[in-house]
Amino acid sequence: MRRTLAALAWIIWQVTWCLPQNAAGLVIWLAHCRARQFGFRYARVTAWRHRSCTSMGCFIFMDERALRDRPLLVHEYGHTIQSAVLGWLYLPVIVLPSVLWFSLPALRRYRKKHRRSYYAFYTERWANRLGERVCREPSMGMAFID
Repeated sequence: MRRTLAALAWIIWQVTWCLPQNAAGLVIWLAHCRARQFGFRYARVTAWRHRSCTSMGCFIFMDERALRDRPLLVHEYGHTIQSAVLGWLYLPVIVLPSVLWFSLPALRRYRKKHRRSYYAFYTERWANRLGERVCREPSMGMAFID
């Protein structure tokens, strides 16, 4: 009964406070709903063909290779927690800066030149800490990625 109430509260929270990112996540999920997927805690993890991972509310999208990387899954779940904490602010406070940090060529060159881990950025470092705290498993730490 207690677990059912917690799950119900989580769902209500996701469709109210976290509606924008969950709406976006649902649209992405519908485009990939035939792909391999599974539940992880209070999130839905779906394989997709992109060479990146992303979390939109309680939806996590990872490529097939990344699905085998448990610390990366813990990290992405940390973003799910960020979404629950920040609600509609998740998109401008976490998603936009994270996408820019990952994809802008100037920032990629900066990371490479200064040997900065992608996970050193505040959005990613915080996701690591939250994922580790909630899952009680190691996350990505300061791993280097391209």
